[in-house]
Amino acid sequence: MLAAANIPHVRFHDLRHTAATLLLAQGVDPRTIMETLGHSQISLTLNTYAHVLRALQSAAADRWTRF
Repeated sequence: MLAAANIPHVRFHDLRHTAATLLLAQGVDPRTIMETLGHSQISLTLNTYAHVLRALQSAAADRWTRF
C-alpha cells in the first residue's frame, strides 16, 4: 500500500519522534507531550528532544533581541 501511494516506509517510532518534534516546535508544553507519548518522566522527554528545545530557545532569543 505504501508503494502504491508513493509513501516511503517509516517505522512507528519515527512517527512518534516526528509528532513530538512538531508538537514542541508548535509550542506545546513538554509535560503534555510527555503524557501523550506515555513517558514516565519529564526528563526522558526533555532529554530525547533537547535538540528541538535548543532551537526554540535560539528562536526566542532572536525574537527578544528584535524587541
